[in-house]
Amino acid sequence: QVQLVESGGGLVQAGGSLRLSCAASGRTFSRYTMGWFHQAPGMDGEFVAAISWSGLTTDYADSVKGRFTISRDNAKNTVYLQMNSLKPEDTAVYYCAAEGGVIVTRSRDEYDYWGQGTQVTVSS
Repeated sequence: QVQLVESGGGLVQAGGSLRLSCAASGRTFSRYTMGWFHQAPGMDGEFVAAISWSGLTTDYADSVKGRFTISRDNAKNTVYLQMNSLKPEDTAVYYCAAEGGVIVTRSRDEYDYWGQGTQVTVSS
């Protein structure tokens, strides 16, 4: 069982930056692939980024590539999402998720555990 708690969301102007954190409980955090997804009002949840258990493999949605960076600190049981050059279209609730497989995946159905989400609002 893994419990996930996101933090770091807020209101920022376009072009600004935010750093999201996702703290995980449980001793086996380092075994999980971790992902970030976002959901805007009236939209389905979308993949943002994912990172392998080792941190050596990452994947990004085209819309955030070059602007967002996912990283993890297994000693702190935490995964991060550094978001730079934010755009109004990045406005959404951001969720972190944990997946027990070894392959980094974009599929929401593959993720076993989810946090409650943190709101990110980017004003123009």
